[in-house]
Amino acid sequence: MNLLLLEEADFIAADRVVLRDRRLTHMQDVHRVAVGDSLRVGRIGGLMGSAQVLRLEPAEAELQVTLDQPPPAKLPLTLVLALPRPKMLRRVFQTIATMGVPRLVLVNSYRVEKSFWQTPFLEPETIREHLVLGLEQARDTVLPEVLIEKRFKPFVEDRLPALSAGTRGLVGHPGPYPPCPRGLDQAVTLAIGPEGGWIPYEIDLLGKAGLQPVQLGERILRVETAVTALLSRLF
Repeated sequence: MNLLLLEEADFIAADRVVLRDRRLTHMQDVHRVAVGDSLRVGRIGGLMGSAQVLRLEPAEAELQVTLDQPPPAKLPLTLVLALPRPKMLRRVFQTIATMGVPRLVLVNSYRVEKSFWQTPFLEPETIREHLVLGLEQARDTVLPEVLIEKRFKPFVEDRLPALSAGTRGLVGHPGPYPPCPRGLDQAVTLAIGPEGGWIPYEIDLLGKAGLQPVQLGERILRVETAVTALLSRLF
């Protein structure tokens, strides 16, 4: 935890918070704080700054906070991702929050198993939990927006064009396509398929929506690896 994130419910005054949950445990066991120590903090959806420990007890801590720094800028990106397998989904949420993705759209695909949509990791509380872990790692306070689209064709035909308007549309897909561009200074809409890749019908439909296929080479990457590799290359 590189940033202690504060919820609205933590505040007992404009500059005072009381913590009683896993953050308190982390302060005690990892940071080993004492009264008078300072910590990096941020208010979810707001500014970052520092906090001084005023009171430290086994069950709660009181901190005085000063918030005066903006969070880091997000990437100019909308990431469209075929729903990964549940075990990987948790890591993907943390990764996109850490890397500064402002909007994630989870979509269906022919190669996405129907059972994936039943995972409890798609519950709003669980999504938020893993996004927060990613923000804590990166020292950011602004939660990414997560949209869920269970019907591929209506999403691509009816909603994707509006989402990608004014951006450069790309599809990460192995094959005889141009290499993924590097170091872009423009907004991007990027679609990444399941580990087996998009099927030709899906590539065709994404192309009609304005997203052009690009590749990273001959190796087939895990979804979480492809996300990191493509974002690092693009930005």
